[in-house]
Amino acid sequence: MRVSERDRFNTNHPDLCSSLRWKGIYVNAPRDPSVPPCNDGNFWCVHTQTCIGPDGKLAEPGNCLKHRACHGTGTCG
Repeated sequence: MRVSERDRFNTNHPDLCSSLRWKGIYVNAPRDPSVPPCNDGNFWCVHTQTCIGPDGKLAEPGNCLKHRACHGTGTCG
């Protein structure tokens, strides 16, 4: 199944894994709706400190939802 780019990079998903990080979460400013999101795909997992999660899959919002079995806990996050 092919995921749309909008869903692949959606950092506002309610089931997003709490172990996923991206540079935008460190910006302490309200989002400006007149500026389109860059969606540059710079995501990483806090457990591996890389763009690959503990299960060998890409760490990005489209993949990193709470139901993903990852780091030995049965769920990611």
